[in-house]
Amino acid sequence: MAAQTDKETPHIVVRGGAENFQQEITAGKHHLVADEPTSAGGGDAGPDPYDYLLTALGVCTSMTIGFYARRNRLPLENTTVSLSHSRIYAADCEECETKEGMLDRIDVEVELTGSLTAEQHAKLMEIAAKCPVHRTLTSEINIRLRAAEKS
Repeated sequence: MAAQTDKETPHIVVRGGAENFQQEITAGKHHLVADEPTSAGGGDAGPDPYDYLLTALGVCTSMTIGFYARRNRLPLENTTVSLSHSRIYAADCEECETKEGMLDRIDVEVELTGSLTAEQHAKLMEIAAKCPVHRTLTSEINIRLRAAEKS
């Protein structure tokens, strides 16, 4: 849940060749692989980009709930966060500001186990929506894309 600041050295580096969709990812000291499923012309060597996006949200949600429960000594035993992404017609979304065209929908289901009271459960569900990644995805995002300087 650490915030990424403006540093000279990138924390995430993604490299891939032009011959296929497979990408090698370096995240600090960790090495990951991303790919597209075979149905999309990939080799299915790793999760696709939306899987990683959902993973970030799910992990952050679970970590935030667990942190709050530990800090407040709540009897939470386990958290399971299940996520899915879809594209929907804006007109079909009553709670959305956008009313025309298509928009992205992320469904998040949170299962909490432990001897929680109804009030504790409700509070943890409220906290779930306050994880930093959730806040990022629901706020204005400014992505600055630039060409790398040639060395």
